[in-house]
Amino acid sequence: LVGLVVWWGQFLMVLSGIVPAMLLLGGALAIYLGFDELKDSWNPDEAAESSPESGEGEDVEKYKKEIDDLKEEIKTLKKE
Repeated sequence: LVGLVVWWGQFLMVLSGIVPAMLLLGGALAIYLGFDELKDSWNPDEAAESSPESGEGEDVEKYKKEIDDLKEEIKTLKKE
């Protein structure tokens, strides 16, 4: 703390040199990440391939069969 008081002028000079550089680097990073995100959204083919569409029909049939089995079980329990 005492050193900061003694070197206050030099501290402000270093700070005034670092802040613009950090703002420029932060802006460059934001531009790069935004462009990368746009590139991902421009290729809908890759996004469609990653979604598991091939197994959906099997899952639907499996769940329909399970629902039918449970309905039959409910009917048998109501009769008892």
